[in-house]
Amino acid sequence: MTTTDKQYDEVIHSCKEIFLRKAMDYGTAWRVLRTISIVDQIFIKAQRIRTIQETGKQKVADDISAEFKGIINYALIGLLQLDLTQNDPEEMPVERISPMFDEKVGIAKRLMQDKNHDYGEAWRSMSQESFVDLILMKLQRIRQILINEGKTIISEGIDANYLDIVNYAVFALVLMSEEKVKK
Repeated sequence: MTTTDKQYDEVIHSCKEIFLRKAMDYGTAWRVLRTISIVDQIFIKAQRIRTIQETGKQKVADDISAEFKGIINYALIGLLQLDLTQNDPEEMPVERISPMFDEKVGIAKRLMQDKNHDYGEAWRSMSQESFVDLILMKLQRIRQILINEGKTIISEGIDANYLDIVNYAVFALVLMSEEKVKK
């Protein structure tokens, strides 16, 4: 296992713990969210990070890493919602959603590994600000796809944008953890 794979797994493990604990507290209340609502939840978190980056100040205790974890979990919720239908129950047990979460993470991780192969882990030279900007851009793309009633001519669909959002947020968290180790 590469260092990146191990770091990826550590970030995802932390996100999954939060996801499952919230599922125990709230159930699968997220099942009522439509795609645009999930996009807006991710947007709020990314915009908060951007505001903190630009002003250097924050008034709410949740740190930037918690927001990136929230972005990952909401993007994974978005991927889950794309697969679930109205015939699926709104309330689902943790035992059912946990493997579904893992399946989506597996897809995202394989995408990361493939892109790392081709791009040579270029993300390691990127700034946290760039990851936030790229996440915001992916959200704009999803919004446009929704305006176009889910149709694209040449572009990837909503799922591909969610997968990229997961990976950008993981990269940001990996780099943040490496910065903490350096200090």
